[in-house]
Amino acid sequence: MSGYSVPQSQVGRPTAWWGMTILIASEATLFGTFIGTYYYLRFKTPTWPPGGIPEPKLVVPLVMLAVLVSTTVPMRLAATAARTGRLAATRLLIAVALVVQSGYFAYEVHDFSDQLHRFDITRNAYSSIYYTLLGADHAHVLLGVLFNLWLLGKLARGFTRYRIHAVQAIAWYWLAVNVLTIAVIGTLLSARA
Repeated sequence: MSGYSVPQSQVGRPTAWWGMTILIASEATLFGTFIGTYYYLRFKTPTWPPGGIPEPKLVVPLVMLAVLVSTTVPMRLAATAARTGRLAATRLLIAVALVVQSGYFAYEVHDFSDQLHRFDITRNAYSSIYYTLLGADHAHVLLGVLFNLWLLGKLARGFTRYRIHAVQAIAWYWLAVNVLTIAVIGTLLSARA
């Protein structure tokens, strides 16, 4: 047994980094498929959106998108605060982002429900891909909110190396969700062009 030892320092990337990398890559593939399907259907159909379906609103989705994307700032600052050992700042920044993200999610669920009353998901291919894109995006926002709640619970007991990596991984997740949301909203608003 002499001559063998367990390394005391970390070599390579932490598992949280790898896990989040794989999750983000698979989500990018999923959304790429959805967006590709949207454009395939759009260019195969003479009128888009089909008759009887209102054009997507412009102002409210863009304002709400700006609200969600703005949470990238406190999440990135939280990751920096975690790396430098500032626990209170990390928790505060995550809490600020969580409040805004939760407000965004609550509004979007209400809006989604309202839209279902105007045209339902089974009406045609447009409504099917429209709600699939929005629903998948909203599910990812909800997952991010749950990640932040879990993270705040873990940080209530202080920092560990694992928790610092978790803050960084979840900040990266939110960046990816925000980029995907930009792509989804841009795609859905392209029906106005």
